[in-house]
Amino acid sequence: MTTGEIKQLSTTEVHRTPWLRVREDEVEFPSGARGTYTVIDKQDFAVVLPYADDGFWLVEQFRYPVLRREWEFPQGGWSHGKSGTPEELAALELREETGFTAGSLVHLGRLYAAYGFSSQAYDVFLASDLTAGEAAREITEADMIHEWRSVADVRDMVRRGELADAHSVAALALYDLRTPGGA
Repeated sequence: MTTGEIKQLSTTEVHRTPWLRVREDEVEFPSGARGTYTVIDKQDFAVVLPYADDGFWLVEQFRYPVLRREWEFPQGGWSHGKSGTPEELAALELREETGFTAGSLVHLGRLYAAYGFSSQAYDVFLASDLTAGEAAREITEADMIHEWRSVADVRDMVRRGELADAHSVAALALYDLRTPGGA
């Protein structure tokens, strides 16, 4: 078995929207064999764990691709044409989706969304010392609700399949790794 990097020989953009780009790359594998990789390039995003009173604030909304309402931690990317630091994005998403501002934002880690076919990564933040305010949701989030759940209940939601968003489950794992004894 040969190890090493895959070499890009050429790239062709096959689709673009304001939110993503799809490209096909002709590649050469370390063995010398050639092939095609189809890659989705999307901007990075942030996931926020709003923590208060031994629990988290979750959001629930209709997710069109799976045709269901789903629970998750607040998350999202910059609006088209805007940018900033991952911490600024986390603070913005928290405020937009829940109305909260955080006195403390702690970076828990950076993960890839689906690196088998996408370049997109995300940063996970623990938000605490929360101050309530008015949510300022985007039009696509008009049906969103937010609700406090104890840490134990959030873990049970994962076990029962009621919190099935992979990014949220991974964010909870980063929280558990950082918290001694999984508090």
